[in-house]
Amino acid sequence: MRERALDEAKRADRASAGRSALHGVPYGAKDLVAAKGAPTTWGAPPYRDQRFDEDATVVTKLRRAGAVLAAKLAMVELAGGGGYRYPSASLQGPGRNPWNTERWSGGSSSGSGAAVAAGLVPWAIGSETSGSIGTPAAFCGVTGIRPTYGLVSRHGAMALSWTLDKLGPMARTAEDCGIALAAMSGADAADPTTAGRRFVALSGRSAASAVRSARMGLAEEDLAHAAPEAKRALERGLAELRRTVPKVTRAVLPADLPYGAMVGTVFGAEGATIFGELIDSGRVDLLIDKRQAAGLKRGSEIRARDYLQAQRLRTLLIERFRALFTEVDVVVAPARTSTAPPIDAALDNRPPGGGSLTATPAPDAPGPGNTGLIPAGNLAGLPAVFFPCGFGTDGLPVGLQLVGPPWSEPLLVAIVAAYQRETAHHLKRPKD
Repeated sequence: MRERALDEAKRADRASAGRSALHGVPYGAKDLVAAKGAPTTWGAPPYRDQRFDEDATVVTKLRRAGAVLAAKLAMVELAGGGGYRYPSASLQGPGRNPWNTERWSGGSSSGSGAAVAAGLVPWAIGSETSGSIGTPAAFCGVTGIRPTYGLVSRHGAMALSWTLDKLGPMARTAEDCGIALAAMSGADAADPTTAGRRFVALSGRSAASAVRSARMGLAEEDLAHAAPEAKRALERGLAELRRTVPKVTRAVLPADLPYGAMVGTVFGAEGATIFGELIDSGRVDLLIDKRQAAGLKRGSEIRARDYLQAQRLRTLLIERFRALFTEVDVVVAPARTSTAPPIDAALDNRPPGGGSLTATPAPDAPGPGNTGLIPAGNLAGLPAVFFPCGFGTDGLPVGLQLVGPPWSEPLLVAIVAAYQRETAHHLKRPKD
């Protein structure tokens, strides 16, 4: 988007009043976010020539803050709607990881994670339905925020699931993500699901006091599910985080709820409705990943009783989380329990947007712990910060996730910022 970027940069140069921390700073947007005049392909062949006549609300807000939109960034087609088997499920091809271009950058915000990690843009907009910010953040070694459902307007962004989709920033540091989130958040009359809240970061003594007093929950058995190449880095990262947040206790998700099936039913049914015209017209067969096309068709067959049952269980899950957060303020878990897979690897049994990529645990392995935190957190609309905590034995990034109750983004950002001041994982860059 060279011409638009130069035009916005010139406007930023001319402006002198009301400058924000984003003034003149370039960024990229996942290609499901509309930008006037630019292609907005949704990563899918049926929409390769699609353009919109107006900007998405987040792009408008960022322009007012002086930020410069420099690029649209590749993504998994339709953000993974219907389920995909291979990283190549994209109009732009597989997202290549800057740390090793024969490895995947993660889905579905593939380009957002890779572009930030490679230093092509200082920060980017990603989206998450169930793991699409967390997975590329973990695989590419960057920081990402999944905001509370309703904090950021989705007007002008492709919908995959009306009740699950979130837009959030990805950057090197939690503080940079917070700067971007402050500009992105807030009410929008064009999106009635926005709550009207704004993100305001904690600073100085308030941030330090909040971090010192925070109660952090974890499940030690999470490490039993880690792949061998990632386990040691995750152990070290958790030990470092415990020095930042010394008040630690056990906290574990209820094991009696089928998180994967719940989230799959919700966005399967909603996605099939959203893309009904694509399915009915037969153009769905133009998708690169044929399993994905078949999955979208199957979504049309989800029974109303199953969708409503998933929503009923979702209400129960929200109540369970509310009780959990009376005992702890945040929950920590691995962001991904493995490092990035090869770009030609089959991603079987992985929910769209990112799910477990680990091998089946041994019969005597401990319970699931918090391995379902990504689908569970998305179902409950909870905020999360994903951040790097080291490197696996294969030289690829490994990350953690910190999840809190609704609207707890200021605390989450303060904790991760404090962690990043004491560590240097987020400062490492891929070699040229």
